[in-house]
Amino acid sequence: MQENSSSIDKGVTFASVTCCAIFIIATLISQDGVKAVFDTLFKFFITNFGWSYLLIVAGFVVFCFGIAFSKYGSLKLGKDNDKPEFSLMAWFSMLFAAGMGIGLVFWGVAEPVYHFAGPPFAEPKSAQAGLDAMRITFFHWGFHPWACYAVVAMLLAYSHFRKGNPCQLSWILEPLIGRERVQGIIGKSIDTLAIVVTLFGVATSLGLGAMQVSTGLSELFGIPKGTSVSITVIVIVTFLYILSAVSGVNKGIKILSNTNMVLAFGLLVLMLSAGPTVYILELFIESLGSYLQNIVGMSFFLDTSDSVAKHAGYEWIGAWTVFYWAWWLTWAPFVGAFIARISKGRTIKEFVLGALLAPTLLCAIWFSIMGGSAIQMELTDATVGIADATFKDVTMAIFVMFNHFPMGFFLSLMSMIIVCVFFITSADSATYVVGVMSSGGNLNPNNKLKIFWGVLCSTIAAMLLLTGGLKAIQTVSFVVSFPFMILMVVMIVAFMRSLKSEKI
Repeated sequence: MQENSSSIDKGVTFASVTCCAIFIIATLISQDGVKAVFDTLFKFFITNFGWSYLLIVAGFVVFCFGIAFSKYGSLKLGKDNDKPEFSLMAWFSMLFAAGMGIGLVFWGVAEPVYHFAGPPFAEPKSAQAGLDAMRITFFHWGFHPWACYAVVAMLLAYSHFRKGNPCQLSWILEPLIGRERVQGIIGKSIDTLAIVVTLFGVATSLGLGAMQVSTGLSELFGIPKGTSVSITVIVIVTFLYILSAVSGVNKGIKILSNTNMVLAFGLLVLMLSAGPTVYILELFIESLGSYLQNIVGMSFFLDTSDSVAKHAGYEWIGAWTVFYWAWWLTWAPFVGAFIARISKGRTIKEFVLGALLAPTLLCAIWFSIMGGSAIQMELTDATVGIADATFKDVTMAIFVMFNHFPMGFFLSLMSMIIVCVFFITSADSATYVVGVMSSGGNLNPNNKLKIFWGVLCSTIAAMLLLTGGLKAIQTVSFVVSFPFMILMVVMIVAFMRSLKSEKI
């Protein structure tokens, strides 16, 4: 398909740009003012809507497995004779790289160590705290986030590939609100919301990645870390992912995803062989069992007695679980849309099991090796300083741990490369998806449009760093994720109505 600038949806594009511009201009005028607003909003959402995140995201998990094993599980996300475009391995690589990416490296050591040294239940830095830390981490990176992605991906793929609708989230609601409203202001508003959520969601991860690379440059090469260095990293990597984005999904994203899977696998092998291998394997098995055994209780735990908050010294549920669900939801529009794009021809059952089980297992392996190695070091030698460094600056965790490994410099450098490639693949995927959303569902969006969205997304990431770093990222996740979460519930209702027309 040839590029056609006239395919750009000017109304959706203008509304999306306006929302982003308001934030950027406000930040440039008063960083302190924006910080104050962020602080107020953060407390508001944690206090009043934390329960809704836990309830609804748990519902997404139930819905995914329920529909997979229902009579509709045999339906294809496409026409009955469609075949998958990508091999199973290539499919796994792309959805995993786009779905988790930077966060895995950023939190791979930091989160388990944080829960180990400041656990919500157990005695700090105890063996039980180590097991609890891994169980909690598995929970935060397991079925629930992937269910958020799978809901959007499945509904969009069904609407586009099976029903023949444009590849836009608004068209999922067509069975519920009708074609006329989808093409009117309601549909335009939905697509605008999806774009804004995507841009801010990806920007949060780009901000995290830039902070990680900045710390790595400081640790390895003595370059003073700070916001200016992080913004410079964003500028450089933005140029690289724009080059990847304009090359197309079959070239740029696929090649980078496969490359990064090889790099990540190589890092894990090195860590597993050089680290406490037996302890890691035992911790993985025990933690996985504990996660599966306690998943229902964790899914609905809100700490109404404040026992965890008092033990940890802060509002733990809001700072961790609720934040994570909000963060995953900000990623759901673009990761879901991207997974939909690469999942044509797979049955609903195959799709759900592949999109939930395989990535959850891979995340568990990643955290067991990375976090398990750090926890074992802390248990055997309290002077290694990984926990102390993590509490001071979470970006330091992985580099402090590598300092205690043979070839520490090489491992740190390798992790930085992985972050950068994940940086590119995540932003690459998002740029493509936003291009599709803003061009009427055109699966071959204009390259100039993709470049524009790429630059805008990076600008938002830079503004977030200027307004408070991690705290700003957390707040934005809450603000933009809540309306989209409600929209996802409505989309499921529309999807179920559409399924009733299927002859099974």
